[in-house]
Amino acid sequence: MKTLSLKLDQEIFEETEAIIKKKNIARNRYINLALEFFNKYQKRKALADQFKIASELTKESSMEILQELDQLIDSNETQ
Repeated sequence: MKTLSLKLDQEIFEETEAIIKKKNIARNRYINLALEFFNKYQKRKALADQFKIASELTKESSMEILQELDQLIDSNETQ
C-alpha cells in the first residue's frame, strides 16, 4: 500500500467527513473506493470514445454496402 498526502477543497473535505461519519467508514477506505469507482468510470468512458471512433470509421463503408445491396435488390426485382 502506498502512502499519499493530498490537499482537498474545504467543501469536498467537509462533505466527505459527513459521509464517512454517517456511513461509519474509514476516510482512507472511502477515498480508495472513490478512486476505484472513478478509475472504472474513466476506463468505460475511454472505451466508449474508442467505440465512437470505430463507428465513425465504419460508417462510410457501411453506407456503401447498403447502397450496393439496394442496387442488387432493385436489379433482382426488375428481372
